[in-house]
Amino acid sequence: MNPAQWLATTARVKPQAPALFAGEDLVATYERFAERAASIAARLERRYGVEKGDRVALFMTNRCEYLEALYAIWWLGACAVPINAKLHAKEASWIIENAGAKTVFISQDVGAPLRVLPEMAGIRFVNVDDASFGTFFDVTPIEEPEVLGSDDMIWLFYTSGTTGRPKGVMMTCQNIQSMILGYYGGIGTPTEDDATLYAAPMSHGAGIYNFMHVIAGGRHICPKSGGFDPEEILDIAPRIGRIAMFAAPTMVHRLVEHAKAAGATGEGLDTIIYAGGPMYLADIIEAVDVMGDRFAQIYGQGECPMAITVLPRSYVTDRKHPRWQERLRSVGFAQVGSYVRVVDNDFHEVPVGEVGEIVVKGSAVMKGYWNNPAATSETIVDGWLKTGDMGALDEDGFLSMHDRSKDMIISGGSNIYPREVEEVLLLDERVNEVAVVGKHHEEWGEVVVAVVSAREGMEIDVKALDQLCIENIARFKRPKHYVVLDELPKNNYGKIMKRDLRAQLKDDEVA
Repeated sequence: MNPAQWLATTARVKPQAPALFAGEDLVATYERFAERAASIAARLERRYGVEKGDRVALFMTNRCEYLEALYAIWWLGACAVPINAKLHAKEASWIIENAGAKTVFISQDVGAPLRVLPEMAGIRFVNVDDASFGTFFDVTPIEEPEVLGSDDMIWLFYTSGTTGRPKGVMMTCQNIQSMILGYYGGIGTPTEDDATLYAAPMSHGAGIYNFMHVIAGGRHICPKSGGFDPEEILDIAPRIGRIAMFAAPTMVHRLVEHAKAAGATGEGLDTIIYAGGPMYLADIIEAVDVMGDRFAQIYGQGECPMAITVLPRSYVTDRKHPRWQERLRSVGFAQVGSYVRVVDNDFHEVPVGEVGEIVVKGSAVMKGYWNNPAATSETIVDGWLKTGDMGALDEDGFLSMHDRSKDMIISGGSNIYPREVEEVLLLDERVNEVAVVGKHHEEWGEVVVAVVSAREGMEIDVKALDQLCIENIARFKRPKHYVVLDELPKNNYGKIMKRDLRAQLKDDEVA
């Protein structure tokens, strides 16, 4: 099923339902949203030659036009290629070339440098901030969206490229529908009274969570800041009401800190779905204490978008189960439509409680990597997606994470999982953020280094941190060195960049 058909249906049955908002300002009803998407599609087809199956890229910051462009692409049966707006223009150009994109939607703030690159000669650009974009609505719209099959590719998502060039993940109509089913089963089913707020990048998880609200006829809120501003969110949420939003754990942490400082409880925020990195036990306990029953967790990756496991709200707030803390440390249990296993290097399932690589099978798993059959065959084995993440399943099927396989530290022949050490360090109330990484050592292979930042108005006490480790974990897991920074490096998704920290440590004088 073509997602544009969902928009067309909602526009017919709920034409006057409010759809697109810039902050609190209504931009378009569903009738107008669909008309604009169908008109953009007509212009793409007639002037730019875009056809069914073509790739069309989006290099834009968050805004209502992002959704209009997405649905215009699908209206034609073409494939959207959303690009991280924080990438350098040359990085974006590589993706555009690799995808074979025929046309690129840009916003002036990030797209202007792209247009002057020599390698972009011959690429057609649509600047949604240019006055000429208004002419896209002066054409006769295409009446009905193109019919698509379940295996047709509609979203080509490029991975972060931490181990080399980014790879294009091919997502089909079936993948998206399976992700939606998982949302309904684990998070809930939105209604027309609900809203989704795009504070995280629309090129990633926040954007891919638009579908459920289009189907329901709910509201889509693009903050006027264009991104994540805790003060803005806490200010407008009570007036908008019934907001669901996707947030990385670091975003949740900042939101809770602002709520505490302002004496706010998160009124108007119905569901905050966190994912994209480790949520530490101390942080989520504090989040629930400050803001209440508003949090749910999912675990997914581009290759199985938002669809591997889920920890619903009721489990996040549960304090009665005898193992509630262990469950809260987990990333939940398998979503509807996904099968999850933990395996060893020979792909044999490991016993309950033992650590291995997480693999997943189901209808949400990607079709494969774009023009990269070798990488596809290495990553999908007998239908099972090798996630590259390390974890363990308990007897009830709750999955605990033990970092990416590449983040595991091997010191003196012993495996050390950074998250276990990070959880202990965060017990110190002075610690704001922490990342534990390995640094090369001639004798031990690697040694453990903890990089920390302090909460505002506080100072880090390294001796106290070391004592916490002595009291809570084996001595071989203790950090050998501590590095204190004002702020830890992050990508625009809010994820701490351990790769950058490892590179920094490589060049400094830490032994």
